[in-house]
Amino acid sequence: MQVQDTPEEWRVVATTTPFTGNKTSVRTDDVVMPDGSVVRRDYQVHPGSVAVVALDDQDRVVLLKQYRHPVRQKLWEIPAGLLDVPGENPLHAAQRELYEEAHVKAEDWRVLADVYTTPGGCDEAVRIFLARDLSEAEGDRFEVAEEEADMELARVPLTDLVRGVLAGELHNNCLVVGVLSLMAARTGDGLDALRPAEAPWPARPFEA
Repeated sequence: MQVQDTPEEWRVVATTTPFTGNKTSVRTDDVVMPDGSVVRRDYQVHPGSVAVVALDDQDRVVLLKQYRHPVRQKLWEIPAGLLDVPGENPLHAAQRELYEEAHVKAEDWRVLADVYTTPGGCDEAVRIFLARDLSEAEGDRFEVAEEEADMELARVPLTDLVRGVLAGELHNNCLVVGVLSLMAARTGDGLDALRPAEAPWPARPFEA
């Protein structure tokens, strides 16, 4: 038995968009169930995101700590950001986010995991990359504002992050998936067996 997610789309008989925000919106669909009944489903429409596990030569991961208002916490996170342009190449977006948030560049890029963050209530898809062979980026640092103006930056040993995840001390979705995927890849076929950075991504198709 092959365990693999498969595309499927149930019939929608009505749809509205009761809220449209700056980056996301809320959609309401009337969906036909297998028994013929119709139920209403509300969900957030999201452009998609990228995130980066940037691993240095001392086996440390580049992190930032940022205030997240919905959960009323400052969370340790890996660099991440929105796919601002429809069809944008996710690798280019990830490289941009690593530069803007950490002022770091990387020579080696692989895909760690593709995830839906909250598929029961949001269509956000995230591609999480592994970036290696790090160096400081050239040029001026990106000017930050709002929550990002209060960010802390750090490099934390990968083993400390795994311990923190399993101890319930670290909660950011992309960090959790990223560091555990990295450890799983190491104990499996190795990091060089990961998918290439330009691997197809059906959830958010792009031009290579």
